[in-house]
Amino acid sequence: MNKTLRSLLLCSAFALAPLAGVQAAEGKTLRLATEGAYPPFNYYTADGKLAGFDIEIGQALCERMQVKCSLVAQDWDGIIPALLGRKYDVVIASMFITEERRQMVSFSDPYQKSAMTFVVTKDSTLNDFSPQALAGKTIGAQGATTQADYLMAMFPDSDVRLYPTQDAVNLDLASGRLDAQVGDMIPMLDWTQKSTDGSCCRLAGEPISDPKYVGEGVGMAVRKEDEALRQQLNQALAAIIADGTYQAINDKFFSVNLLTLEQ
Repeated sequence: MNKTLRSLLLCSAFALAPLAGVQAAEGKTLRLATEGAYPPFNYYTADGKLAGFDIEIGQALCERMQVKCSLVAQDWDGIIPALLGRKYDVVIASMFITEERRQMVSFSDPYQKSAMTFVVTKDSTLNDFSPQALAGKTIGAQGATTQADYLMAMFPDSDVRLYPTQDAVNLDLASGRLDAQVGDMIPMLDWTQKSTDGSCCRLAGEPISDPKYVGEGVGMAVRKEDEALRQQLNQALAAIIADGTYQAINDKFFSVNLLTLEQ
């Protein structure tokens, strides 16, 4: 991180103090929503608790804002509708910032960069991932995601199958029911390198970084009328980046810096 950026982040952190005091005085509880089915970003532990990178970042933000926070699990395909229906206040679930989603919600500044990737089994002979080469092939992705949008738009001659969770996509790829899948690069890297069931598979092809699909990165979603909350989240995010809290959480889960995708 260069000195100019660090100075700007520190200034933002100092500016946060009066807003945090207002929140604390109101005794506000911030309701954070996540999916709980997208390890290592958000998942359930063996004892039924929500955990992961998104969860710890959310808790660090609440601490910086001096508010209590509660966690709400929500299926992915209903996560924006339930936000608009006031079931919770913030979505922190590794959601790409895209123009389509901006029509419905407002986003915080990005708290991670990302790209998508193809994943195949280790014995796959696929090495060309163009629409022409994958015509007639069976490709999977989690439904209601940018990965699904990408496959539906770019591979009209393939058999595109959409699943309710990323785990379900992974299972069908590992079981040989898919020729390939497209997923978010970081969790796919984690799955293939760190899990027993993911040892069947490997990342393939070039990273997919088309801004039409990966947008500006990953952000937290809030209702459009909650602009003050969005600004508070941005200031809290700048503060935990500046004081090293973000990096400490990052390093618990990943070998790459999610703000830069560099090792």
